[in-house]
Amino acid sequence: MTSLSHKLVRMLLIPMLALSAAGCVGGNDDLDKYINEVKARPGGRIEPLPQVKPYETFTYEAQTLRSPFQPDTSKARANAGPRPEANRPKEYLEQFPLDTLKMVGTLQKNNQRYALLQAQDGLVHRVVPGNYVGQNDGRVVSVTDGEVKVEELVPDGIGGFYKRSAAIGLSD
Repeated sequence: MTSLSHKLVRMLLIPMLALSAAGCVGGNDDLDKYINEVKARPGGRIEPLPQVKPYETFTYEAQTLRSPFQPDTSKARANAGPRPEANRPKEYLEQFPLDTLKMVGTLQKNNQRYALLQAQDGLVHRVVPGNYVGQNDGRVVSVTDGEVKVEELVPDGIGGFYKRSAAIGLSD
């Protein structure tokens, strides 16, 4: 840089610094007044701390009982109640979840009422009471004009099973 440009920078920079420093001085009268007003206010009442209750001890005396966090795996309980037939051959409609089967109609032949169920594969199948459907060993209990009643054997989570009723209604 040349000496002329140094002089020009000094001439502009020094007044700008002086103006910016002047802007920081003074003008705190409002702030000082507000601080003094706040300090002059009377102090508020502080609520007392809540009473701390002493801890009551508890003695656990059920060490000899079964833990409530472990399943009851006693053989008497697991073997009680209904059980699926282990050796029976699976029927075709047992590979589909029960909620994916649709009832599309009924047929009656020789005093035997058949329900027509459509599976996920699009095929329509005939079922009568005694047939198995669904993935939970569901056995068809009855067939009416409007629905197929099914009784399923559902695992209870601790080695046993319980019966659950379900129905497949006629689709619109």
